Amino acid sequence: MRYAFLIVLGLVIGIAGTVAAMNARNSGPHLPESLMHMQTFHIRALNKNVEANRCATSDNLPHLQALRSLSNDIEPIFLPIEKEQDFRLKAADMRASLDALIAAPPADCPATRAAQEKIGKSCKACHDEFRN
Repeated sequence: MRYAFLIVLGLVIGIAGTVAAMNARNSGPHLPESLMHMQTFHIRALNKNVEANRCATSDNLPHLQALRSLSNDIEPIFLPIEKEQDFRLKAADMRASLDALIAAPPADCPATRAAQEKIGKSCKACHDEFRN
């Protein structure tokens, strides 16, 4: 009787483990959400800098560089999609905006706020067309 119970218990644990592993495997990577969370983190960090009146180039440049680095991953993570060429153009526009901001980084709070708005517009352009 004891052995029968242990066999049944082992089967139940094995089935539960298999179901959990299959669910984890089928859920796929969460790269799109992760990329958006990281971009949001850096955009909010710029906003916190403005609110704290910490708007020197040395405060803002690391976040702009991180956003630029993350923007390199937009196409590999999201493509293929239906309107691929338009998506690529919007991603390229975002990178161009970030390149311009890195080349001449904002050095005060009004310029940092303007940079946030510029980044926000490029994000919104893509989200308005492609976000479900």
